[in-house]
Amino acid sequence: MDEGRSRLRIFVALVTVILGILTLRLGKLQIVERSNHTGQSVNNAVREWRVQPPRGRFYDRNGVLMVDNEPRFTLFVTPRYFDEETIPLVSRLLEQPDSLIESRYRAAAKNPFRRAPLQADISFEELSRVLEQRSHLPGIDYEITQKRQYHTDANMTHALGYVREISESALEEFSEEGYVWGDPFGQGGLERQYEREVRGVPGSDFKMINIKGQVVAEYLDGSQDRPAKNGLDLNLTIDADLQAFAESLFVNKRGGALALDPRNGEILAMVSAPDYDLEMFTHRLDPQVWDSINAHPDKPMFNRVTQSKFMPGSTFKPLVALLALGVGEIDEHTTVHCPGYHPLGRGLRYKCLETHGSINVVEAIRYSCNTFFFEMMRRIDVNSLNRLTTTLGFGSRPYLDIAAGEVERGNVPDSTYYNERFPGIGGWGQGHVMNLGVGQGEMEVTVVQLARYMAAIANGGTLVTPHFVRSMIDPETGEEIIPEYPEPVTLDLNETYLELLRKGMRQVMEETSWWLEIPGIPAIGKTGSAQNSRGDEDDSVFIMSAPAENPEIAIAVFVENAGYGSGAAGRTASFMAERYLKGYYDPSRQWVLDQMFREQNSAPLYGTVEGPTG
Repeated sequence: MDEGRSRLRIFVALVTVILGILTLRLGKLQIVERSNHTGQSVNNAVREWRVQPPRGRFYDRNGVLMVDNEPRFTLFVTPRYFDEETIPLVSRLLEQPDSLIESRYRAAAKNPFRRAPLQADISFEELSRVLEQRSHLPGIDYEITQKRQYHTDANMTHALGYVREISESALEEFSEEGYVWGDPFGQGGLERQYEREVRGVPGSDFKMINIKGQVVAEYLDGSQDRPAKNGLDLNLTIDADLQAFAESLFVNKRGGALALDPRNGEILAMVSAPDYDLEMFTHRLDPQVWDSINAHPDKPMFNRVTQSKFMPGSTFKPLVALLALGVGEIDEHTTVHCPGYHPLGRGLRYKCLETHGSINVVEAIRYSCNTFFFEMMRRIDVNSLNRLTTTLGFGSRPYLDIAAGEVERGNVPDSTYYNERFPGIGGWGQGHVMNLGVGQGEMEVTVVQLARYMAAIANGGTLVTPHFVRSMIDPETGEEIIPEYPEPVTLDLNETYLELLRKGMRQVMEETSWWLEIPGIPAIGKTGSAQNSRGDEDDSVFIMSAPAENPEIAIAVFVENAGYGSGAAGRTASFMAERYLKGYYDPSRQWVLDQMFREQNSAPLYGTVEGPTG
């Protein structure tokens, strides 16, 4: 009996100890470690959804909406919950090959708990089909994001750039700024240059999910959600009407045009032709289409305003005249005799377009006398030309608020350049330098450089900073932010000499190229025909500014293999200026426009490069 009681006491004691231990452990779990285990539980039931903010909108200088956003549906997969056996169903619903869906799933499965894009930019109909089968598709969900929408007739392709999913290389570079796989990212132009500003700040939505990884409710009624912050809107300097009109003038042409305000450097229009259709990048882009654009013989991705390097031809003659005046080789009364050529010696001659007789600097600009400017460079050394030319912005990359890799520097030769290019005795000589006097030889410029140079002649010697963005607006607060640009440079140029240049360039418009004159608006301009290695015809180059007094627009135009500067380039610039200053072109000049369009229609087709989307 005593032995039985002893055993009972031992058993009760043992049970009491065990219960005590369990009670202490339960207390520790529920009280001491409650926060830790609550967090783990929440993590197992709650998922964070990334919310993309609306990308900043683009407006032209008159408040016309050019670019905004429209809804985009993206299908996501969380591999941890996904059933591989449903791949054929997903493929059928999206009308995509099984192999494509499987490869994307395999890539996402490297991180099974991370939600990853399975198919971007699906249609509303495709999304509806998926939602109807949602109960059979564990681990599948969707997100409404944004894609770009374009509203004007102006393509403005090379200036705007486009938006695509961030690349692996860009993700490596910008991951510390909060980018993740699948985020939109600006490619080229303003979209890339102002990526940080127009992107906005992503937000987060926290959702309760079930064991299939599907959303069942808001977590804590959304109290923990972080709203996305909209990207900044850009107020551009571009005139959308002028931009669209200028693009119409470049149909069936290869080349570029830049129009800017010579008072402040605001870019009014920029055309590079041929271009490509930005709408292609708002949908799923077939890789074959992308490859065909990049391999296109007319290089539509190439920005001919900032990247194409060409000889300036006779548009360079006013600069040579400014140099000759500045170093005292000539004054306004000095004449040079033009017998129709310049004698180089040893029976060699450089030809002129005509026989001009005795001619002064203003007349030489007016008639574009080669002999006069050959003679100027016979008298002046190449290093003096280099110094003035670089002062006026040639030979260096001008600041432009698009991606820096899209801007070329061109070439301005000096004696060092020639010594390296033509080494040894007799490697280079006076003929090379004289050829620079007419904008030929080793000189290479870009359209944007010519436009700044024209603006400096027109405005009295200020080298402006070309730019596309006037201001940035926070759409949530209305705060206006003015971008910081390099200050314009006031050059030490003699106003008397500049006036002589403008006088000669005024006579170009009035007399030698009278069909380019804008009725009722005096303008100044200079034609140029430049040799090239692309074909038989010279490049057509033209620079102008209007009005001649108190100018409001300066333009440079370059058209490949189009002949005389007073033809394709001159007419394009003239009508652009008239459209901007008047809002229309004078009916009396309809014949000039008709002739231009006849030439366009008879030329090989160069235009906006398009392709089917997949």
